[in-house]
Amino acid sequence: MRNLLDFLYRYRGVLVFVLLEVVSMVLFIRNSAYQRAAFFNSSNAYIGRVLEVRTQIYDYFSLADKNRALATENAQLRQRLYRADLAARMPDSLAAPGDTTGLRLRADTLRLGLRPMPTRLVGSPLIPARVINQTLRRVDNYLTLNVGAQQGVLPGMGVLSAAGVVGRVRQVSEHYATVTSVLHSKTNLSAKIRRDGTFGTIKWLGEDPTHALLDYIPRQNKLVPGDTIVTSGYNQVFPEGVLIGTVDNFTKEPDKNFWTVRVKLAANFSNLTFVYVVGTPPRAAERDTLETRSGLRAAEQEGGRP
Repeated sequence: MRNLLDFLYRYRGVLVFVLLEVVSMVLFIRNSAYQRAAFFNSSNAYIGRVLEVRTQIYDYFSLADKNRALATENAQLRQRLYRADLAARMPDSLAAPGDTTGLRLRADTLRLGLRPMPTRLVGSPLIPARVINQTLRRVDNYLTLNVGAQQGVLPGMGVLSAAGVVGRVRQVSEHYATVTSVLHSKTNLSAKIRRDGTFGTIKWLGEDPTHALLDYIPRQNKLVPGDTIVTSGYNQVFPEGVLIGTVDNFTKEPDKNFWTVRVKLAANFSNLTFVYVVGTPPRAAERDTLETRSGLRAAEQEGGRP
């Protein structure tokens, strides 16, 4: 306390001068409309600049939270793009048989006798994730994601990026998951040409990470460079119509009954950051059990052509 009093006594002249200057400035601004307007305009500009810098600093340190929020929002929006099996083929409402009142029933609430008749399937939920590690130059390549069983991820689920198909979940821990990417020698994707609906299988030959092979396309089919290749929807891993890539080139080999089609992959595996894990749709376990008993699931071999 004594040091503070000594400081005030030593610099009493300067402190009194500063106090008088502040009082005079306040009186000057209050009694002059022009000076008051100029002061407030200048102060608003300086305060705005200070607040802008503060906001930039805050935004920089909160980028991780904002990225997570944007990834979650993107997953919710992207999920709307992948409608379920019958969603695109059923009308929103149907006229009730024998009804003369003009009443229409929603197509997803029709009843067959006293039993509800499902006409729409709920689409697969998407779980946002970040790629924290990956390999690219091996024959069998993998990715590591920062989501796991706690977020609802299970082995066998598909993984997408904003550009297209990425791979399939292989192993899951509490907070992490490893993914067998498209760039894996044992990954087969059930695919089709969107233009004419011809089905085939996407395989990676272990060479170029930007291209894959589309197999089982009959030689009598007409191919066009740039044809879009999408998922077929034949399995529960990926929704139907998700982009895989485009036809780059194709050749006929004399000892084969199928085209040799080279596909440029849509996903750029060299800079993957955010991806989406495709959640298991309703009744997927029931379908898998039935197809396993019928021998179809074994024939698919990780999503290939049955």
